[in-house]
Amino acid sequence: MGFTQKITKGVMTAALGMSLIGGGTFAYFSDAVETQNTFAAGNLDLGMNPNAVVNISNIKPGDEIYREFTLENNGTLQIGKVLLDTKYTVEDAKSDNTDDLAKHIKVTIMYNTSSATNTVVETTLYDLQNQQPDVTKIDVLAGGPKPDGIIPGDKEKIFVLFEFIDNGEDQNQFQGDNLQVDWTFNAQTEGSTYHEDTDPNNN
Repeated sequence: MGFTQKITKGVMTAALGMSLIGGGTFAYFSDAVETQNTFAAGNLDLGMNPNAVVNISNIKPGDEIYREFTLENNGTLQIGKVLLDTKYTVEDAKSDNTDDLAKHIKVTIMYNTSSATNTVVETTLYDLQNQQPDVTKIDVLAGGPKPDGIIPGDKEKIFVLFEFIDNGEDQNQFQGDNLQVDWTFNAQTEGSTYHEDTDPNNN
């Protein structure tokens, strides 16, 4: 076989190889299916009634102030916990305070059941500012434990007792003072949930 014939045969073989490769790259069967998926975020909505927990004047050492209010889950998601943030300011009427009035205000937060009242928080207003208690946390209820939080459409009745502690000493420095307390109730969802498609029409 001459040189020219060898070259020609080699070129044809290479061309055939490229043709097979090209055919394998561009000639294929295909199919596709489109799926429609929806991920809708739930709604977290905490309501409170009434909005003002305490609005009272002319208190003196030894006085107690009892209030109740309702936390409402008006959303679609379960509230896992409601954390209480406390901030306060003291207006020293005579500018003679040597102590913080909030140290003399005892706060007891309770949850009432049909047979008992359970204390959730019992501390001074001064110490409460450095805490963030879950006001829906109840350890033991009559008849068995109840999980923390509030399910959608449900309500939690919370009771609060404020006490101006009478320490048996001179507390005249607090006469005429004003204590402004700001409470913020922060609702949070519960832990993550595993969702499995149980619709037989999708399987």
